[in-house]
Amino acid sequence: MRRIPSFIFICLCVLAMVQCAKRGSPSGGEKDEIGPELLRAYPANLSVKFKGQKFKLLFDEYVQLKDVQSQLVVSPPLKYNPEISPTNRASKILEVTLKDTIQDNTTYSFNFGQSIVDFNEGNPNDFLSYVMSTGNFIDSLQMRGTVDDALNSEADRYVSVMLYRVDSTFTDSVVFKKPPNYITNTLDSLVVFNLKNLSAGTYAMIALGDKNNNTLFDQGQEKIGFYDRFIEIPKDSFVGLRMFKETPNYRAMKPKLEAANKITFGYSGQAEDISISPLYPLADSVKTRVLKERGKDSLNFWFTPLQADSLQFLVQHKTLNTRDTFTVKTRKIKADSLLVVPEKRDNAPLNRPYFLEVNTPLAKLDNNKIFITNKDTLSVPFESFIDTLENKMGLRFKIVPDESFRIQMFPGALEDLFENKNDTISYALSTKTLEQYGTLKLKLKSNSSSQMIVQLTNEKEVVVRQQIGPANQEFFFEHLNPSSYKVRVIYDYNKNGLWDTGNYLKKIQAEGVSYYPEILDIRANWEFEETFNLPN
Repeated sequence: MRRIPSFIFICLCVLAMVQCAKRGSPSGGEKDEIGPELLRAYPANLSVKFKGQKFKLLFDEYVQLKDVQSQLVVSPPLKYNPEISPTNRASKILEVTLKDTIQDNTTYSFNFGQSIVDFNEGNPNDFLSYVMSTGNFIDSLQMRGTVDDALNSEADRYVSVMLYRVDSTFTDSVVFKKPPNYITNTLDSLVVFNLKNLSAGTYAMIALGDKNNNTLFDQGQEKIGFYDRFIEIPKDSFVGLRMFKETPNYRAMKPKLEAANKITFGYSGQAEDISISPLYPLADSVKTRVLKERGKDSLNFWFTPLQADSLQFLVQHKTLNTRDTFTVKTRKIKADSLLVVPEKRDNAPLNRPYFLEVNTPLAKLDNNKIFITNKDTLSVPFESFIDTLENKMGLRFKIVPDESFRIQMFPGALEDLFENKNDTISYALSTKTLEQYGTLKLKLKSNSSSQMIVQLTNEKEVVVRQQIGPANQEFFFEHLNPSSYKVRVIYDYNKNGLWDTGNYLKKIQAEGVSYYPEILDIRANWEFEETFNLPN
């Protein structure tokens, strides 16, 4: 590689200063919206036989760095991040020093994203890259594609897309152990990627939501997507990837005494087949109950007062055939007391039970101490029940439109495991008129034989309504509050009524999801009919 005399490089810097003096707009002129331009790199961009440990970038105006550590992508990845200076002041020259030994006969690309901005206005140089080779030529093959989220309508920002060379030493577990041979990202909110400067060969491809920027897959913490077969470059030139977060492997965590009557057992993974029991029998007078904590990956072991300095437990996962034992020391702390929380009181739901959440295990209900009346103070017939899965009290009665109700529960209507009883409770709730609701008739058309889960979500994709049925039928959603809705259809291949995520090592893709291309604005007193032609 020919060396450029240092005085020539200095002259270029002086020339850049002169040109920069001409860039600014006079007072009252148009705002500068042009990002900094690269005048020259030393050694030059696309250099071959690169031997040094640093390169310099000369710009036409003063620049500064913005979020460079998260935006800079080096391919192939380096073990140590390059040092870029200056970091704390504006300059027309950026110097990049490599802290790692670079490989022979390898093409390296340094993609800066939008991290280099001008000093005055913060305008970025869009996706500047510097490419050099330690060999005799620059690899020039490319691979393009898209990244989507397997469940949500929008993919995450800054998704890393990686290629691993497939040779005699390749295994699927390489994503946990070694950085890839090539890497790029999806550049902010765009869902497209472009891997450049590749060499021909066979590769495995993954997409990774690399939160800690270590270029390794942290299972259970990060989303991953994978291509179903190996990539052949240059034969394959465009692929699509769908990202999902795996269900973490099962692990029982050390339990904690959270209250005098409650021990919490945390876990990761699926809990359907977990059982918790004392390792040694408790006294006959001691009552116990195990309940799932709402919204958390934990189970609560509730117990009535007992005399013991510690308790020993056996935690089993029957499907996985695992057994864990734990010891929990008891101490004098406050016990959880009975607390009843009703559902939303205005705009009560039609055609389904009304629920009240309880924080301690429900044991008994006394209908003789529960009264429901309508706006004419007439008694409303009802049935009460305990939802043991959610630890809720349910009231089943005819909730009709344009009505108001009052629910009164006198002392002793509810009793929990600890024989605590409620104080007098009175709730008022109301419903809208039928004209204040909207209706949606949705016709699905598909060649798939899969069962479909049809979900209406709000704009944040929180499920509002859901129905399950075969494709090629009409789904009828009535009594909808006027609002904007998204339609999400899940291909429920295993017919379990849930969206199932994927698994990288088992090569299982997440169940398919399709979104209706438009947001539906449901209006009051309107009936909407839509047809959704699902992709195959």
